[in-house]
Amino acid sequence: MNKIILIIKREYLTRVKKKSFVIMTLLGPILMAGLMLVPIWLATKDKDLQRIEVVDETKAFINQFENTNELEFKHEFRSIAKAKAALYDSKYTSILYIKKTDDEPIVEMYYKKQPGFSTVNNIENTIEDVMRNIELNAKYKITKDQLSEIQPSVKVKAISINEDGEEESKNIGISTAIGFGGAIMIYFFIFMFGVQVMRGVIEEKTSRIVEIIISSVKPFQLMMGKIAGIALVGLTQFLLWVLLTAIIYTVIMGAFGIDESSVQTATQTEQILNDVNPNLSSPHPYKDIIEGIENIPLTQILISFLFYFIAGYLLYGALFAAIGSAVDSEADTQQFMMPITIPLIFSFVVAQSVMDNPDGTLAFWLSMVPLTSPVIMMVRIPFGGVETWELLLSMVLLIGGFVGTTWIAGKIYRTGILMYGKKVTYKELWKWLFFKG
Repeated sequence: MNKIILIIKREYLTRVKKKSFVIMTLLGPILMAGLMLVPIWLATKDKDLQRIEVVDETKAFINQFENTNELEFKHEFRSIAKAKAALYDSKYTSILYIKKTDDEPIVEMYYKKQPGFSTVNNIENTIEDVMRNIELNAKYKITKDQLSEIQPSVKVKAISINEDGEEESKNIGISTAIGFGGAIMIYFFIFMFGVQVMRGVIEEKTSRIVEIIISSVKPFQLMMGKIAGIALVGLTQFLLWVLLTAIIYTVIMGAFGIDESSVQTATQTEQILNDVNPNLSSPHPYKDIIEGIENIPLTQILISFLFYFIAGYLLYGALFAAIGSAVDSEADTQQFMMPITIPLIFSFVVAQSVMDNPDGTLAFWLSMVPLTSPVIMMVRIPFGGVETWELLLSMVLLIGGFVGTTWIAGKIYRTGILMYGKKVTYKELWKWLFFKG
């Protein structure tokens, strides 16, 4: 046991002292914060104004296009030929040409500055709305103002109810985001640190350092020490990411003037206004988000994440170590990587289907299979439908899967770690599993 601890210490200290570890530890939370801040910054950033000349032969779309901070429409009563000829000498960036036909009008856009998707979509929606209003007025005598008065706005609030009749509201969007985010992190960590194990084994094998190490420790002790040491590196990096992300989150919330006390005050004010006059209250913009987060089992999610991260990594890490011991270079690993990575990639691919039906048969069985459960179970848990016995059974099966893969990896590792210059096949690996010696 002391030898395994020494190997763990060596693997851990060697990696945490590297500049790449420090850079990624600091860069990770910054990139995550960037993913949150960049869309907000882009949304608030002033964009170039696009001036669009409207040439409407139908005369049905005059003054129907609304100007925005980014779009300015102006009707010019001239032919399309004159408009195109004057485009590069005018202030307009585009010409919107609505050609009159016996059926639906033909719409063309000529530009000297490429219009964005939102611009084209805005124009298409406006034309469709105008045509719809014309049809409604012609057939049913319904005006545009009458139609705008009957535009409903419906928002579905998901509420979970258990066998005892207790109700609990759920925010499906937040559950989806947390589930998908947890799945991505598990997938990312297993691949990143599993490959580190494989590369470490290959480097020691090709440099022949392993021959010296094996004289002091058993191959299995070396494998377990390497896997556990790199697992601690990953856990350290994850905990630092959580800490730094929490700090960045607090700074961002403060910068935008959002805090839980203000939300609670706003909620209390809303309740008072609602008691006096229901028409006076208006929902706080962050109320649904914070309520959704409060109703999510965050403690269970965090504990489950740590377990599935560690157990999933140990399971795949043992297999990656076996691959590293069986080959002489990283280029030779491709033939053995595919069978190992397919279950992990498959679980990530079907994660969307699982989120659509987190209590379905597919979701249940994939969360029980050790090779897919680290990703699938993390997708299911935020939705709150996982029974305690399901979670415990999944954990027990994952531990059993780790024991089984470690036994397989140990057999391959013991033989392959000292084998050089030979192309290994699946048939050869099968023999190593039952080799006694």
